[in-house]
Amino acid sequence: MRKTITTFCTLALLLPLPASSAQTAAEPVGRVVMPPSADTGDLCRQPAALPELGAEEERPQQQRRSRSDVMAESVAPPPSPMAVATPSSPPAAPEPTSGDSDRVVVTGSRIDTEPAKSPEAEMDVAADGAAPRTAMPGYPTLPAPPPPRPLPQPPAQSGLLTAGEHDDLLNPQLYADYIRKSDLGQKARDLPLLDTSRLLTVEARDSRDQPMPFVPVEIRCANGKSITLKTVADGRAVFFPGFDRLGSNVDVRVKGERWRKVDLSAVEGTQTVSFTIRDRAQPVRKLDLALVVDVTGSMADELRFLQAELTTIVDELNRRHRGLDVRVGFTFYRDDGDEFVTRTFVLDGDMPKAKRLIADQSANGGGDYEEAMQDALIRAANQPWREDAVKSLLLVADAPPHDRDIEMTWRAAEHLRAKRVHIVPVGASGVADMAEYLMRAMAASTQSRYTFLTDDSGIGNPHADPAIDCYLVTRLDALLRRVIDSQISGRRIEPEKDEVIRSVGQYDAGRCVLPAGFGQRDS
Repeated sequence: MRKTITTFCTLALLLPLPASSAQTAAEPVGRVVMPPSADTGDLCRQPAALPELGAEEERPQQQRRSRSDVMAESVAPPPSPMAVATPSSPPAAPEPTSGDSDRVVVTGSRIDTEPAKSPEAEMDVAADGAAPRTAMPGYPTLPAPPPPRPLPQPPAQSGLLTAGEHDDLLNPQLYADYIRKSDLGQKARDLPLLDTSRLLTVEARDSRDQPMPFVPVEIRCANGKSITLKTVADGRAVFFPGFDRLGSNVDVRVKGERWRKVDLSAVEGTQTVSFTIRDRAQPVRKLDLALVVDVTGSMADELRFLQAELTTIVDELNRRHRGLDVRVGFTFYRDDGDEFVTRTFVLDGDMPKAKRLIADQSANGGGDYEEAMQDALIRAANQPWREDAVKSLLLVADAPPHDRDIEMTWRAAEHLRAKRVHIVPVGASGVADMAEYLMRAMAASTQSRYTFLTDDSGIGNPHADPAIDCYLVTRLDALLRRVIDSQISGRRIEPEKDEVIRSVGQYDAGRCVLPAGFGQRDS
């Protein structure tokens, strides 16, 4: 399902401006203006605490309506096959509505025009929900033809699903443009706003110029409060001056070294502050991998294949990193009213057990579009993550949380960020604008990448095109291995030429080549 993304300015209002600050006429619409350091009320913001969810429960599944049932209630039932139309009273033609006009869909920085679809066309229909054929006046309505038989699917095995990936931290202008053109904030006020046009990257290296992983980076704001993040395997920690509310000036130090003042009053751009640490960098020897997987009914078309892919990934991690201490944990989730909301298995080094747990899951429940992603991420944040391990979380989903749960979902993502967990979303076939927005924000905030399934495999329901200007399509198993290997090694790993199935846009080692004057067209 594809939803409209139109020009958007109001998300910038989520960051309040002091009375003395104002946007000048020359400033681009949607730019976030930082408060001066004198405004110390909410600097160095911290996420609120996570709630206690209590023990997980399994119960008989309640009877829930499917999307098709909901759709059937919203439209009049078709006439009986024996009903006869009166020749002298032909049915009136439907009145045109505003929804019949074409609509503009903004994809990244591209603008495409497509015919508008009715709400009925944008919802799932029942398997036998073909529309009845209209008869000539005076004749009975003909019954609907039998539905087409589904195409045979290959047996579930690894190496069949295809996917692309995108790193918004490598493409800050594109991400800022994507946020500026989104109107999703009008639907859900709790959506996060990451201003990637202004970044503060703190880099720690040892005397041999090797990256220092897992060392604390402390930012102290003008009000005395501080934010501490630890570097990932590449020796970097990324802060968002707007979202983190850093103010105009901060003090920075790494691993207890002397404080260094940093001026953040520049309007935009990325600032990098480098520190040399006397200690010697130690190689990464541990990996904690959590899989958070939506197992509602809408995932059934791809879950069998994802199970095979994830099993292969676990095997490959052990084969490729013989000296790496790997633990794998799971949170499978559905929604309120289902047999379970979350089902969690603690991080564990028993790989045969991990593969059995993946294979034992089935897709069921759901009913409506949104699912209980927020509870699943809270469970994942409470996993016993090791401080000296690379921490990676694969979020496999095809739907966002309910609008009322967006704030809690993002709060859980912030806690995962504070624990130095890379969130790697895997967008499945049902992903639309809201889910993509949230998952891309989670990936960018945790120094990770957004991944998404594509139609190239022919498996599962159709996949909406992402609002991304350039990417390479490869096999999903190979892509996720590259992403995790990059997190372990601290360097970006690109696919080999023979791994690329298809390319979109002008791709250059993770960056999209922008046209001349990009970002100035709508200013």
